Amino acid sequence: MQTYYYIRVSSKEQNTIRQEVKAKEYSIPRECVYIERVSGKNITERPVLTNLMASLKNGDKLIVDSISRFARNTKDLLELVEQLNSKGIIFISLKEAIDTTTPTGVFMLTVFGAVAQLERDYIKDRQKEGISIAVSEGKYKGRKAIKVPKLWDKYYKMYKENTIKAIDVMKILGLKKTTFYKLINQYKENN
Repeated sequence: MQTYYYIRVSSKEQNTIRQEVKAKEYSIPRECVYIERVSGKNITERPVLTNLMASLKNGDKLIVDSISRFARNTKDLLELVEQLNSKGIIFISLKEAIDTTTPTGVFMLTVFGAVAQLERDYIKDRQKEGISIAVSEGKYKGRKAIKVPKLWDKYYKMYKENTIKAIDVMKILGLKKTTFYKLINQYKENN
């Protein structure tokens, strides 16, 4: 049985020292401390967490500073904890005093996960309201609108008729995948 500690900060500029001190307080060996410096929006884009989850074995223990450092929404949290439970891994979140070896710990995990997601949703709503106000006052300097390529209509029609693949349209028009699909959504809204 081994104890691991997962640390995450949202950017490379943020400091991990506070979380590392906690890991030392629990006498966790340095090689069992996993540090991730990425935004946590999508768990599939967190390679350190993916590697950690793969290396955990039955009877191991995973400690995190708080739920928000481990998962960004209730669905992801519950899926991750289910993966841990299926492998016989104990999950502990220090801030929320959650220990999944107890029924109360499992219940509290669900409640705190929902509260954390609610807070993130509130933050998103406040951000949208702030942007809306800034736009109405002419102060918003957000990302420039995507410029539609000159031959977009022609290649979009071919794409919709399945005479050309999306990847080929992207290459011909010099578009990245996200830009291509944003243009499709924008085109659908306007037509």
